[in-house]
Amino acid sequence: MDRSPSPSIDRRAIPADAVESTWAAPGGQSIRRIDWPAGNPPRGSILFLPGRGDFYEKYLETLEQWHRAGWRVTASDWRGQAGSGRLGDDEVTGHIGDFADWAEDLRSLWAEWKASTPAPHILAAHSMGGHVVMRALMAHAVDPDAVIMIAPMLGMAGPPLPLPVLHTVAKLMTRIGKPTRPAWKWSEKPGEIPARRRDLLSHDGERYDDELWWREKRPELVMGPGSWGWVERAYASSRAIEAKGALEGIDTPILIVSTSADKLVSHEAAVRAAGRLPHGELIAFGPEAHHEILREVDPVRDRAINGIAEFLDRVAPRTT
Repeated sequence: MDRSPSPSIDRRAIPADAVESTWAAPGGQSIRRIDWPAGNPPRGSILFLPGRGDFYEKYLETLEQWHRAGWRVTASDWRGQAGSGRLGDDEVTGHIGDFADWAEDLRSLWAEWKASTPAPHILAAHSMGGHVVMRALMAHAVDPDAVIMIAPMLGMAGPPLPLPVLHTVAKLMTRIGKPTRPAWKWSEKPGEIPARRRDLLSHDGERYDDELWWREKRPELVMGPGSWGWVERAYASSRAIEAKGALEGIDTPILIVSTSADKLVSHEAAVRAAGRLPHGELIAFGPEAHHEILREVDPVRDRAINGIAEFLDRVAPRTT
C-alpha cells in the first residue's frame, strides 16, 4: 500500500478517474460531490467532509492517495459552502441556521452512499466537518465502521472563558444585529486573503498556494468569515458535545488527529473527546503542525497518513 506523498499526484487538477456531480439534500438543495471508483478488489469506501470555508479541491492529494490504495472515495461540500451556494446575505460570509441542518444533510447522503458502495464504510472529516460528524454520531444519523477526524472543531480556539459565557456573548451579538452579518474582519479589501493566514494553516508554502490557485480558478469556492449566527450555533453545538454522556455512548472506533499548535480549534477539546469516547484514539502533533495537518510538510503529513492507514487496517479490515 502506498502511504507516502506521491509527486505524480497533481494537486491542481481533478484526477482522470474522479467524477464531479451533485446530489439533492433535504429540501432539494443541490450539493457538489466528487467520486472515485473502487479498487479491484475494493479496500472499502471513504466519505470525506471538509471544514468551514473549505472545499474538496484542497484535499485532492489525500483523496487520490486513498483511491490508489484501493478505496472507493467520495467527498462532498456542506450546503452553503464552496460551490454549493450561500445561506447568508452575501457571497462570502458563511452562515447556517443550525448545525443540525448539516447533520441531517449527512444523514441523507450517508444512507444513499452506503447503499451504493463497498464495505467497510469510513467517515473522514476535517475541522468543522469533524464537529458535524460527531453530532451525526450522537444522533445515530450515521453508522460508519470507523471515523477519522483531522483537527476536529470539537471546541473553538479563542478567549479562555467558560463555554456558557462565550455562548451567551454570541447570542447577544445575534440579537443586536443581523445574525447573518460577518462575525470577524476578513481583510482590509473584500475578497482579499488576510495577511499571515498561512501561519494558521500550514508550514508548506506550495500546498498552501494550491488553495489560492483553486480560488482563482473557481471563484465560487471563495468564502470569508463565519456569521454571528454561525458562531452562536457553533457554541450551542459544542455545548451539546460537551454534555455529560454525549460521547460516552458512541461505540464507533474514532481516530482523532490533532495539534497543540492549532490556533483555530481547541486541541484540548480534541484530547478530552479522545478520552471520553469508548473507542477513541489520538495522534497528537506539536509545533511542527498547524491546523491543516493533511496539507502540511511531508514529515508531518506522512506521519498522519501512515497513522490513519494503520488505524483503518486494524479497526476496518478489508471484507472481500
